[in-house]
Amino acid sequence: MTHEIPALRLEKIERRYAQADAPLEILKGANLDLWAGQSVALIAPSGAGKSTLLHIAGLLERPDGGEVYVAGAPAASLSDDARTQLRRVEIGFVYQFHHLLPEFTALENVMLPQMIAGLSRKAAATRAREILDYLGLARRADHRPAELSGGEQQRVAIARAVANGPGLLLADEPTGNLDPKTADHVFGALAQIVRATGLAALIATHNMELAERMDRRVTLHEGLLFELD
Repeated sequence: MTHEIPALRLEKIERRYAQADAPLEILKGANLDLWAGQSVALIAPSGAGKSTLLHIAGLLERPDGGEVYVAGAPAASLSDDARTQLRRVEIGFVYQFHHLLPEFTALENVMLPQMIAGLSRKAAATRAREILDYLGLARRADHRPAELSGGEQQRVAIARAVANGPGLLLADEPTGNLDPKTADHVFGALAQIVRATGLAALIATHNMELAERMDRRVTLHEGLLFELD
């Protein structure tokens, strides 16, 4: 790759959870470099640690060992406030369930993270409409989540995740709750955003067909990350 600094670097990440008899080791020195403009599928069986890895990458959980670099900056030992600020600016999240706020319209759901970050209501609305339009949701902008289909809700969630122009997008089974045709449509929207914005995307998925369409595929095995062909 020609980029000097990866959007995300996980270096020797360790994570263990206390149990009565012995600690449960989930990650045992996992390494990963993720570059701008690249989509990477994270494929592993349930219980292998995919969500734990995403939480650590997204600064939602601290590792027990190793370092997390976001846009080149070490972040594992930052204060909670500093981690929150970095997360707000640099990282977007998409989950299996859209987690949209039901009392707000699609437009308002995409505006909120921008206004929290300091944008004016007018500027946030303009950007939100642009992103929703780009994802084919211009006509649905003033609808509340309950008035949207599952696929539309998930595309609004993608729009919200990229609203602040993050360098890194983390997605945990973003199409896991959708039928195959809708999943394909939502994944297409995700890929479109990655290409258009040049962000780096790490996407945990069980859908091998979608994984094949990403730039790289990695798996977790016995607490370590391995590249797949």
